[in-house]
Amino acid sequence: MSPASDLRGLPTERLLLRRWRPADREPFAAMNADPEVMEHFPGRMTRAESDAFVDRIEAGFAERGFGLWAVEVTEPGEQQGQFIGFAGLSVPSFDAHFTPAVEVGWRLARPAWGHGYASEAARRALAEGFGRYRLAEIVSFTSTTNVRSQAVMRRIGMTHDPADDFDHPRLDPASPLYRHVLWRIRPPAR
Repeated sequence: MSPASDLRGLPTERLLLRRWRPADREPFAAMNADPEVMEHFPGRMTRAESDAFVDRIEAGFAERGFGLWAVEVTEPGEQQGQFIGFAGLSVPSFDAHFTPAVEVGWRLARPAWGHGYASEAARRALAEGFGRYRLAEIVSFTSTTNVRSQAVMRRIGMTHDPADDFDHPRLDPASPLYRHVLWRIRPPAR
């Protein structure tokens, strides 16, 4: 069972990172079918694939207590109360020079871009990982072409060493997404 605070959610100044609700599945599927949102992924998802992804996220919470939280806007305005995507912690399921590891990740719907929400949510996920779960390091990775996500990694204090970059083992070597950058962060000194 997840810790009690996970049931209430993880608040930030303008957001709430919370567990998934059935009503999140439809806007999540729409987001996963958006070609711009999925530009740096191998392909868009069908509704069934998107729902299966939510099921895997929920299984991760049951197994580890953390995962990719649904993100909801709490600040007053046009998007208040809306599901805008996810942010959180996950465990990569492939072998690489840096695994096993815990990754911080995010995916937001296009109307939520450009507001600083990804950085705000990722910082909250990092605080949870370093605080409650006492992780020694958290990584993040993306294709070399995904400069928006790399900017978020930089803004949240992660560092990049080009020697850590890798070819994603689950992607076709001919894919423009094959080469990935790896970013790392350690907890603040206690």
